[in-house]
Amino acid sequence: MKKNLAIILAGGSGIRLNKETPKQFIKLAGKPVIIHTIAEFANHPGIDHIFVVTNPEYIDQTVTLIEENNFDKVKKVLKGGRTRQESSYTGVMAAEDDYENALIHDAVRPFVTIRLIDELISKLNRFAAVVPGIPSTDTILKISEEQIVQEIPDRNFLKRAQTPQAFKFPLIKKAHDLALKNHLSNVGDDCSLVLEYNLCDICFVPGSPENIKITYPRDLILAEEIVKNRM
Repeated sequence: MKKNLAIILAGGSGIRLNKETPKQFIKLAGKPVIIHTIAEFANHPGIDHIFVVTNPEYIDQTVTLIEENNFDKVKKVLKGGRTRQESSYTGVMAAEDDYENALIHDAVRPFVTIRLIDELISKLNRFAAVVPGIPSTDTILKISEEQIVQEIPDRNFLKRAQTPQAFKFPLIKKAHDLALKNHLSNVGDDCSLVLEYNLCDICFVPGSPENIKITYPRDLILAEEIVKNRM
C-alpha cells in the first residue's frame, strides 16, 4: 500500500486577483506560485505521490512546468471542475484504493511547511481527519438575510481553517461519494463534507499565519515579503 498522497488543487481562475493569468501561475520570487507549492510536497520524504488538479485551459502549461522542475512524484495532472469541490472530487476519484492517507491542499498556499505536513501525517495515526487553522483575531458577526446581527460568537472557539487538510483515504472518498449521491455541491472545503455527514471527529492542529492563501492583490505583496524573510 502506498501511504501518503498529496492532491494539489489548482483549478482557480484568478478573478478576485484581477489578473488575466490564474493566480496559481503568477510569478512569486521569479517562479509561478504553483511551483513553490508543489516543491514543498515533492521535497517531503513522507509524501509518496502527488496529483495536480488544474485549470483545464492550463493543462499543457502545468505539465511543462512539472517536467521542467523534475517533480517525479507528480503522477497525474487532472482537469479541474467548475468548483473547488468538483476539483477535489476529481483528485480523490483518480486515486486507486491502495493509498492510506490523502492530504488535500490549495495550490495558492505556497508557504506550507515541513513541520505542518509532519504533524498532519502524525495525527492521522490517531484520527481519520485533521485540519490546521489559526485563531481569529477579529470579532465574528453572524447576521441575518436582512443584515441584522444575530450572534457574536466567542472568538476563543473560532479558528480560520487552512490547508492541507488530511484524511484517511477511504474516509474522504466516502465523503465525496455521499455528496455526489445527495447532490451536495460547492462546499467550501473537504472537512465540511466530513462534518456534513458526521463521518468522524475532526482533529484540529495549529497552522501558521504565513500559510496564506493568495486571493487578492494585497496577498501577493505579503507573499513577496514572506519570501524575502525566508531567504
